[in-house]
Amino acid sequence: MFTSPLLPLVAGVALLAVVVAPRADAQRSIQLPDPSLDGGVSIEETLGKRRSVREFSTASLTLAQLGQLAWAAQGKTAADGRRTAPSAGARHPIEVLVVASRVEGLAAGVYRYVSASHKLARVAEGSRSLSGDLARAALGQSMLAEAPAVIVITGVEERTAGRYGARANRYVMIEAGCVAENVSLQAVGLGLGTVLVGAFDDRRVSTLLNLDRGEQPILLMPVGRER
Repeated sequence: MFTSPLLPLVAGVALLAVVVAPRADAQRSIQLPDPSLDGGVSIEETLGKRRSVREFSTASLTLAQLGQLAWAAQGKTAADGRRTAPSAGARHPIEVLVVASRVEGLAAGVYRYVSASHKLARVAEGSRSLSGDLARAALGQSMLAEAPAVIVITGVEERTAGRYGARANRYVMIEAGCVAENVSLQAVGLGLGTVLVGAFDDRRVSTLLNLDRGEQPILLMPVGRER
């Protein structure tokens, strides 16, 4: 079930002071394990088992699991740059970030997925309390603090607007939905769970994640093993 964004915003959210890593090529990057192309679970089975999960165990994610989820979201599937999710005019306005709290072999912090190289680029360092700050920015939804990682789907509308004008916002939101479904089904295939969270304070989430100018947070997806 989609958590509705039409909830009152909460004032006074305490934000974690993060140390912002340099942008672009100067960022430290983490090579992810190669994605599996045959998980052994049929698409029909993942569709049948998909449910919204809001309670997570204390179990950590492996780097391979996180990499598989990121690949499902926006992984490169062809030499010409085509990806796992469709994009109007191949404008690719969707970005995928990860707020990592308990991922084996990965320091806590905020990372941006780099589709072309299947890497994570560190955006900001932070302690495990970062996910708690994210939960408070999302109107106190505790599953964001409980999950070992939160996948964040963002959009840069201007990439699409240059070609499609006023319809760009619609196309970006459609693409975000496609990405979210990919992540949801991949989570089931990995024995994990997730839920779509759309109720949050845009400005506070953008600040926490050090989003680029013109980049809009669209969905938060806590992911982990169900408790």
